[in-house]
Amino acid sequence: MALSKLFESVREASTSLSELDDKRINEILLAVADEAVAQTPAILEANAKDLARMDPANPMYDRLKLTKERIDGIASDTRHVAQLPSPLGRVLKHSVLPNGLDITRVSVPFGVIGIVYEARPNVTFDVFSLCLKSGNACILKGGKDADDSNRAIMNVIHTVLKRFGVSEMVAQLLPATHEATAELLEAVDYVDLIIPRGSSRLIQFVRDTAKVPVIETGAGICHAYFDEFGDLEKGKAIINNAKTRRVSVCNALDCTLVHESRLADIAELCAPLAKENVIIYADEVSYAALSGSYPAELLQHATADSFGTEFQDYKMALKVVATFDEALAYIRKNSSRHSECIITENSVRADKFSRVVDAACVYTNAPTSFTDGAQFGLGAEIGISTQKMHARGPMALEEICTYKWIIKGNGQVRPK
Repeated sequence: MALSKLFESVREASTSLSELDDKRINEILLAVADEAVAQTPAILEANAKDLARMDPANPMYDRLKLTKERIDGIASDTRHVAQLPSPLGRVLKHSVLPNGLDITRVSVPFGVIGIVYEARPNVTFDVFSLCLKSGNACILKGGKDADDSNRAIMNVIHTVLKRFGVSEMVAQLLPATHEATAELLEAVDYVDLIIPRGSSRLIQFVRDTAKVPVIETGAGICHAYFDEFGDLEKGKAIINNAKTRRVSVCNALDCTLVHESRLADIAELCAPLAKENVIIYADEVSYAALSGSYPAELLQHATADSFGTEFQDYKMALKVVATFDEALAYIRKNSSRHSECIITENSVRADKFSRVVDAACVYTNAPTSFTDGAQFGLGAEIGISTQKMHARGPMALEEICTYKWIIKGNGQVRPK
């Protein structure tokens, strides 16, 4: 089947989703969760084929890897989505005009959503569950690194859809080729929205190439600022968690800024990172402060390229700033507007940081690792938007809906 024919079939099938009530949708999602758990051996077997093609030293290996526990977690997220209220048919605005016209703005699906993503097989489950719950059909274009895993997962989804008498065309996985990506990005007659998930290079390519409207999920260049009023124990835990919980994800910490009055605490602040073998690219001042206390093989002089970089690895930049305002200026220059954090016990500083820093998620005394749709109580996420139009931050059910106006009259006509 040519891809244009497939896109047309998905578009046609998307209209049938309006016939499913929320109860039926929830039953399908719960069945997908159960089937995912039941088919864990088959999914892990397919995932092992993908893993065998990737160097375990590659930071993306952890993103690609599935385990029984991770599949159980994915199933749990899918069940959570089923428990959430439907985002459809919500009255967003209502008024009756002086001429008697009754006008209502209500939430509706986009229709067909295309997702372009890399070595993240969990995205296949997340996208399907969110799209089905919000009445959208989905076309997924995964990377070749995860193709076996994605196809095993899509087989689970299609098995359940057939069981419920729902067209498989409401969720389709494209071939893992560049040509398929190109066709999807130009499918203006069939696809309503494209959401890219992956590296900054992938996102930039989609943004610059697509003819279909795009919600940009930008790269995560995330910072933590340890203020002069920061609590050392909180700082150690927050920085270590933000950096090392999962280094390959977009909410991982890339750069820590430290107020110069806390220079004596830098060695202790970074001590947990040494146990995780994190390479620190330190500016001149922090390098001198860490010399002799941080493992020499893990301590390197920072270069200009060390700052404003998303490492996606056990690597972190470290810089000493003279003032709070210098920290704000540095973040303003180098942030990707994803997630930023301040560690301070000074409420005035915390309030100003939250107000001034331009990012989708701004934290006080908590790590950027919490930037996640499931952690925000959204069930799952379809991406983390760093733009400001329509959606910002973790995008879930509400963010993949749009709206339309419903106008009811009784014969009124507009005066000439």
